[in-house]
Amino acid sequence: MIRALLLGSAMVALPAAAFAQDEAAAYSDGLSYGPRPFFLIDKMEDGPLKQELMSCMGQTPERTKFSIGHRGAPLMFPEHTVESNHAAAGQGAGVLECDVTFTADKELVCRHAQNDLHTTTNIVATDLASKCTTPFSPASGDTEATAECRTSDLTLEEFRTLEPKMDAANAAATTAEEYLAGTADWRTDLYANDATLMTHAESIALFDRLGADFTPELKSASVEMPFDGFSQEDYAQKLIDEYKEAGIDPSRVWPQSFDFNDVVYWIENEPEFGAQAVYLMDDSSIEGLDGMDPETWGFVPEELKAQGVNYAAPAMPFLVTLDEAGEMVPSELARQLKDADIGIIAWTLERSGPLANGGGWYFHTVTDAIDRDGDYYEILDVLAQDVGVEGVFSDWPATVTYYANCKGL
Repeated sequence: MIRALLLGSAMVALPAAAFAQDEAAAYSDGLSYGPRPFFLIDKMEDGPLKQELMSCMGQTPERTKFSIGHRGAPLMFPEHTVESNHAAAGQGAGVLECDVTFTADKELVCRHAQNDLHTTTNIVATDLASKCTTPFSPASGDTEATAECRTSDLTLEEFRTLEPKMDAANAAATTAEEYLAGTADWRTDLYANDATLMTHAESIALFDRLGADFTPELKSASVEMPFDGFSQEDYAQKLIDEYKEAGIDPSRVWPQSFDFNDVVYWIENEPEFGAQAVYLMDDSSIEGLDGMDPETWGFVPEELKAQGVNYAAPAMPFLVTLDEAGEMVPSELARQLKDADIGIIAWTLERSGPLANGGGWYFHTVTDAIDRDGDYYEILDVLAQDVGVEGVFSDWPATVTYYANCKGL
């Protein structure tokens, strides 16, 4: 068993070229959980769930749409790269994500934000640094190092010259080279060398070859829209057009946005794609959401459904809360979305690192019930069995894939 796990863990780190001939077949035949799910199960508190998950240790990994690669597998690989998505596909993720933004020449590329190049690439240490909206400024005294570099600062040709890295920056840096450091100690730079950036169109081709479906997120622009005549509607339409040009069936695509206007645009103008449009929610996009008081939400789930919204994706902490006994239970938001027959997708498991300290923002509504790494599976079980989510984003999809396979999801 250990030898198989080590071989499987090594497989997901192979370079993109290793599977260029028949990637889908390679990943269908060679899916691997790697060691992490077993590590987390070992760290669980003894009980029925731990025993059930242990009983599945001999199961054969199978791809599942319940497992969604969040930017690929960025716990260990630079996000939104070919390699990160190879890793996610190798761990059985049935749906992969490209966060979509645009360059100066209005080409769509995969980045978590239009203005994240200074933390996700080496741009501040290249000749393109002078093109940044805010060039690198070193730390001095109590002032932290700063920079802001946008995809819209560059043409696609210039964007392609950048080297992706783990998302991080060193706020104490006095040089651009120092600024590129800062990877969290629970992540790694082991697989950051020679990673490959992607356009949105390239991500479509890659995910299709890997046998996965698609959940692109239309990111908010950092520039004022319209941008050089490129309107928000043009932007939303171009995302859909690239799937149509690639011949992708709309049933395989779940387009996402925090901007409700984008979701409505897809529903009204591209109804086949709009039927699976996902309305993303957090406390910055929905006023009052953090308080879980329906009177402060600014929306009614039944009204969302009436407007054609079939899927919503609240951040994970807004789907679970603690009851009087301190047990994790579905939130009021989760209950009302289910009552409105709106499918729920949760984000993002394994985004916060080790759980011994309570897990950070992604667990802030259930902190008192979180004290060990094995609790990743406890909250995942509540999301799946009690909240009834239809999929879970994770920074390491193998964790979710293992659970889904064991539970027959």
